Amino acid sequence: AAAAGGGWAAVCEKFRTARTLSAVESRKDPETEPYRSKYSARALLQEVKQLLSAAEEGGEARLVAVRRAVLEYELGVNHTDTEELSAGEEHLQRCTQLLEPHRLSPDCVSLYIQAQNNLGILWSERDEIKTAQTYLESAEALYNQYMKEDGNPPLDPSEHFMAEEEKLTDQERSKRFEKAYTHTLYYLAQVYQHLEMIEKAAQYCHTTLKRQLEYCGYYPVEWALNAATLSQYYLSKQCFMESRHCLAAASVIFSQAGQVPSAEDNEAEQDQQDLRQRKAEIARCWIKYCLNLLQSARKLLEDNIGELDPDRQLELKAQRKKEEDEKEKGRKKAVLFGTSDICDSVLAMEEKVSSVYPLDFQEAREIFLVGQNYVQEAKEFFQVDGYVTDHIEIVQDHSALFKVLAFFEEDYERRCKMHKRRIDMLEPIYADLNPHYYLLISRQLQFELADTYYEMMDLKVAIGNRLEELDSHTIKKINSLAQLAIKYYELFLDSLRNPDKVFPEELEEDVLRPAMVAKFHIARLYGKLITSDSKKQLENMQTSLEYYTFLVDYCEKYPDAVRAVETELELSKEMVGLLPTRMERLRAKLCPFI
Repeated sequence: AAAAGGGWAAVCEKFRTARTLSAVESRKDPETEPYRSKYSARALLQEVKQLLSAAEEGGEARLVAVRRAVLEYELGVNHTDTEELSAGEEHLQRCTQLLEPHRLSPDCVSLYIQAQNNLGILWSERDEIKTAQTYLESAEALYNQYMKEDGNPPLDPSEHFMAEEEKLTDQERSKRFEKAYTHTLYYLAQVYQHLEMIEKAAQYCHTTLKRQLEYCGYYPVEWALNAATLSQYYLSKQCFMESRHCLAAASVIFSQAGQVPSAEDNEAEQDQQDLRQRKAEIARCWIKYCLNLLQSARKLLEDNIGELDPDRQLELKAQRKKEEDEKEKGRKKAVLFGTSDICDSVLAMEEKVSSVYPLDFQEAREIFLVGQNYVQEAKEFFQVDGYVTDHIEIVQDHSALFKVLAFFEEDYERRCKMHKRRIDMLEPIYADLNPHYYLLISRQLQFELADTYYEMMDLKVAIGNRLEELDSHTIKKINSLAQLAIKYYELFLDSLRNPDKVFPEELEEDVLRPAMVAKFHIARLYGKLITSDSKKQLENMQTSLEYYTFLVDYCEKYPDAVRAVETELELSKEMVGLLPTRMERLRAKLCPFI
């Protein structure tokens, strides 16, 4: 029959042409007929199917069944590609039914796994994630069973329509089989993400990335972005070494993308633009890494008033010396990406930034400088014109890097200068921002500017306390910083008012704590203003009392608010008790002059 000599060669040729149409020619289809090549491929596959049916009599049943399964698979994928999901599902189901009895044999296992993968994708597209999970986990289990019981490189589905001399080498078979299994893991990672099984999703994503490198089956840009995204998961779990490794690998692999050749000039320009954006996105992940590492170290080192605790610092340094060596060795094995040449580049990249908590200013500064370099890199692409929100978020991260570095700085004057740098980068942005369109960002900036001026005022007071006597310059500076902090806290509180300029009776949960902290800080700031005019002093104390009283009254009226501001409430109650007596004393002094 057709299997004899030339007839079979013609069948194989048709099959090969159909696959070429689907995989290669379809990319050139015009937008008006996006599936032209796919439809031509389908017609050819149907012809092959008919020729095969004619050849069935007298043919070996098993061989025929497997060949028919290959055609059903190809038709299933073809219908899915042309968005005909029901027909696609039918063909894929027929494929798995034909293979079911032989699914663990070397000539069927790869095809069966690929059919299960595609059924998984198909059900994902229908948003039936649990069904997709079943198919993909079944494919995963089959791969593991086959590798355990047989393990030899199985036939690739395309080989069922090849002459003996065209058959693939074992090496090529293995590569293709492993690629199919990598796809299984890749889709499972997405399924687990959808089902909010975040830890499992990360684990599968990591394995997928590792395998893609191992078998050279990846697009550098896509791989790098996936690795950078995975780094953020590790960051959320405080696994800094794993996070750094993912980012270093992302940067190394991304550099392979280089220049993108393209037929059209404008297309090439678009590709370059996309590359620049992706590079900036990876830079932003590096910023988050540096910032998180510094902030986590701060949490470990700070005492109950937010200052660096020297005893804790010494204790952590001693502990680190002991742990460092064995920990790094043990965990490294689990996370390493790639072949030896890639590994060398990744390790070189990793050496540029630490993955252990910085415990003093010098160590913190090194991490800060790496973060700051990535800030510049990210800002090159995400400029204010065109990327307002992104640009501001990057500047806010830059400010946060300075804030956390200041924590490690012992010298108050230098610490003040760092906060001044924050003011210099945030104020111009705030000034140019339209709060009507960017209310949330505007509030964030108002609050951060107020907090920064507040911090600077506190530092200037601490510097002043070391002097024998406050000079007029220091007094002027303290008052000026306090008034600027008040200005921005008031702007923040004003943004909460309704169009009739009325402050809300009850605050929304997302602004409750910031609003209460702003009220508390304003109360404290009025108490810090230095004046030789007793009448002015009395006015300031009165204003201070009003703000403290607001806090106390609000929490009495809305007891649920208490847990948001426990410390501030306690101090406010104390001040509400103390201030009237102080004011009375001051009034008594003033009495003869009034």
